[in-house]
Amino acid sequence: MSGTIRLRTAVVSGVLAVVLLLTAVVALCLGTIELTPGEVLAALTGQADPRTEMLVLEWRLPRVAFAVVCGVALAVAGTIFQSLTRNPLGSPDILGFSTGAYTGAIAVMLWFGSTRYTDIALGSLGGGLLTAGVVYLLAYHRGSVQPFRLIIMGIGVAAMLSSLNAALLLFIDVDTAMLAAVWAAGSLNDLGAEQLWPLLGALAVVLVAVAAIASPLTQLELGDDNARALGIPVETIRGAAVVLGVGLTALVTAAVGPIAFVALAAPQIAKRLTRSTGLVLIPSALVGALVLLASDVLAQRAGFPVGVVTVSLGGLYLTWLLASEYRRRA
Repeated sequence: MSGTIRLRTAVVSGVLAVVLLLTAVVALCLGTIELTPGEVLAALTGQADPRTEMLVLEWRLPRVAFAVVCGVALAVAGTIFQSLTRNPLGSPDILGFSTGAYTGAIAVMLWFGSTRYTDIALGSLGGGLLTAGVVYLLAYHRGSVQPFRLIIMGIGVAAMLSSLNAALLLFIDVDTAMLAAVWAAGSLNDLGAEQLWPLLGALAVVLVAVAAIASPLTQLELGDDNARALGIPVETIRGAAVVLGVGLTALVTAAVGPIAFVALAAPQIAKRLTRSTGLVLIPSALVGALVLLASDVLAQRAGFPVGVVTVSLGGLYLTWLLASEYRRRA
């Protein structure tokens, strides 16, 4: 593989990485027992007392790592779907894939009585892929998938699945329903290294696959006919992109629950910062990690699950995005 990177993109990525690192240090400092940056750095280098090292390395660092990893996964998924649909509204949240992954996870939790990460991950992946298949078939028209139809069908399927999820919670006992409802809010609480390592391993494999299809996926933005003229297997690449995007969404849903709007906002923020078009994977990943980590810091201070914060901020962003799109087309 080969590629080029613009100077502005490199500078923006560097600045985002520094801001992300500083935000991570702040997140490690905050909590019931507040620490100074010096104490945090001492703990990270193994020069602090055992109590401080346990507080930083065993309790807070896994949470920060989860926020960064999940932010990266959601941002890359959003970048993939916005490229496929050629629309800033194309994201797992809008297309219904996040809702489908949540439905699969609920099915595992409620019908099989399992809360193990592996089982929920498989359920999320199955639900997300099944939803993607339904949306893909409904959007297929005259030999190809129409981006606009993909968004419209995704919104409709997401609404149906939301109703199904609500109905499922009505037919189970109260304790299980409360567990599913709390998990559905999206939270980074009570997560440790034993859940982090499987997520990191799976994410690394998926990101390598995304890098392999990044170039042909960019060519698809020129249109199906132009991509075919360049020798791109259009439906193969599109299908692989859908599977990879759903896989990234399912990994996050299985680990922390459905986190909304990060996949929608991060790619667009990255494009505006870098003034780039097409796939901007690295800046988008850094923005996604920063947005989710900063949202988690706010959530901890306010006492809310991080999903509540991202929904609140994302709703404002979606309103602004729709208004700006309307003004641009008018």
